[in-house]
Amino acid sequence: MKKTIVMYGLLLSSFALPVVVFAQHGKAEVASNQAQLAKLKAAVEANPGSLSVHEAYTKAVGIEDPKLEAQYDLWMNKFPKSAMVPYGIAKAYLNQESPKAKPYLLKAVAIDPKFTDAWGGLWIDGERWGDFNASRGYLAKATESDPSNPNYAFYYASSFQNIDEAKWKQMSLDVAKKFPNDERGAQALYWLGVRSKKLADKLEIFELLRNSFAPSKFGWSSGGMSSYYTVLLSEKPEKAVILAQEMAKTEKEGKKQWPDMVLQAQIVAKAKALLDQKKGAEAMDVLKQLKLSRYSDFKTDLALLKAKADDIAGNTIGAYDSLIVAFAKTPSTSLRTAIAGFAEKLGKKPDQADADIWTRLNAGAQIATPFNGLKRYLTTGEASLADYKGKVVLLTYWFPGCGPCRGEFPHFENVVRKFKGQNLEYLGINIVSKQNDYVVPFMKGSGYSFTPLEDQKDRLKGNLDNRGAAPVNFLIDKEGRLIFSNFRTDGDSEDDLELMIKILMNSKKD
Repeated sequence: MKKTIVMYGLLLSSFALPVVVFAQHGKAEVASNQAQLAKLKAAVEANPGSLSVHEAYTKAVGIEDPKLEAQYDLWMNKFPKSAMVPYGIAKAYLNQESPKAKPYLLKAVAIDPKFTDAWGGLWIDGERWGDFNASRGYLAKATESDPSNPNYAFYYASSFQNIDEAKWKQMSLDVAKKFPNDERGAQALYWLGVRSKKLADKLEIFELLRNSFAPSKFGWSSGGMSSYYTVLLSEKPEKAVILAQEMAKTEKEGKKQWPDMVLQAQIVAKAKALLDQKKGAEAMDVLKQLKLSRYSDFKTDLALLKAKADDIAGNTIGAYDSLIVAFAKTPSTSLRTAIAGFAEKLGKKPDQADADIWTRLNAGAQIATPFNGLKRYLTTGEASLADYKGKVVLLTYWFPGCGPCRGEFPHFENVVRKFKGQNLEYLGINIVSKQNDYVVPFMKGSGYSFTPLEDQKDRLKGNLDNRGAAPVNFLIDKEGRLIFSNFRTDGDSEDDLELMIKILMNSKKD
């Protein structure tokens, strides 16, 4: 019996030994972390005006630790004339898109009214609050405090795009002229070219970009040439050939893509020449050689060219049917106009084209994966997709820190307001709950009309899945079926969104 007890005691001691070792190791690790924090704290106190020491300290502590704010409160009292102290913690919150950044940023600029990056932080944070006028004012302060900074000059010019188009254009041109050796100068012209609505303006700006900022040197100019090429491919394919040939010779990074684009342009130019000669079958044979990438902006144009070839060849019904298929995949007013033209040629009544389009869309419709119990921000209670049955639903996934989301909202709003008082529900599901504090002020400040809802973690989304990204958009019909998905809306495609909504408003399930 004594032997058994002794053996049992040895077994216990053999298991106890690692526990003691792990405990000692844990204490050592804690002591090491504390020593490291002490060093970082000492570094801040030795040099409170250094952003790098603040970044090291805030990273080590973490923005979730309440001790961080307590420590910075002490430092702000100890170093009342240092604007970098409040900015140090503000920067940590800004990097995590936290609503806690604002008061510290305001303290920083109160101490140093010429603190450029603190004004810049207030601008970014102001966008998340939906206070766009104040945000633009902060951006103006950043620009005034450092006129040589191309970043703030570019963004300040861009801030006028949706409120004063003439001012935006002139300021963007000024940025390009003032910063001829900086990417921001090229970026100003890039967006001016992409977002200009008139063809003549686009061509002029892209040529200016090409001549002012060498595509081989500036990334935004290189990207701009791809957009320029797409415009030329649609309107002047012979010039698209010349551009692609020149880019293939000079673009180091584009030597693989531009030769293919030369071939594309040559095919389109040849096909258009054959269409002008009324050689439909020959043009179709040429167009079938055209291979487009998945994300090509020329798909609609290609569908229209093929339909024209079919029509010239005597296959008008084939042209009509092909465009309805194309419209169901990528709706656009240009496709709808062409469909109406072929419908008239086929002797169809005016509303028959809409009926044929709806038949195609109806055949591909799926019941939208329902959501339930999503928290409402502006009122009490929860929302479910079933609450909106009988209405067309425009659903977007977003979050306050999402720049592309904020860029898309004005275009959604321009369309949605046309359906005021009708059976259209505009929903915005916030996918970042950590930014909840921004949501209600954002809605009140921006004046946007969507109903904000909070997403649920690990919710089964099915065919309404955004895969963690934003913005991602869907249109659901009055029967709760998903009809259009994964589309984007900008100044050039507001009419397309309006058309999609009208189709669902007027539709009747077979």
